[in-house]
Amino acid sequence: MRNRGAAVIVDMDQVAVIKRTRNGAEYYVFPGGGMEDGESPEQATIREVFEELGVHIKTKESLGTVQFNGTQHYFIAEIIGGVFGTGAGEEFEADRNRGTYEPMWMPINQLLSVDVRPIEIAEKLFKYNGGKEHAPDKTN
Repeated sequence: MRNRGAAVIVDMDQVAVIKRTRNGAEYYVFPGGGMEDGESPEQATIREVFEELGVHIKTKESLGTVQFNGTQHYFIAEIIGGVFGTGAGEEFEADRNRGTYEPMWMPINQLLSVDVRPIEIAEKLFKYNGGKEHAPDKTN
């Protein structure tokens, strides 16, 4: 069991996900990964998102936690630098034999029609977004 941190990055009507193909299954996850010794969930999220997506983020607020092989922490986050899709973490090493990782943007209104894991976080994002096609305006 390993605790992990992950980001829910919304840009307009889309959310950043990692398309995974593994053992014949195709599914989507939010970018993130395991916490290292001494890291907070937020620190792990920031580090892992850079490794997987090639972008720097700022975490804004917690979207919740899920218990699955440890505690998984999910944060609403925004991109503050870098180039999406340029991640070079160990996930992308061909000899790992753990399937493929493909960073992509998915329209929020399609989240509940595909296999997104964990579904609890996809459902919360959809509700947080009001079930609409546009992200909430958090600038008030």
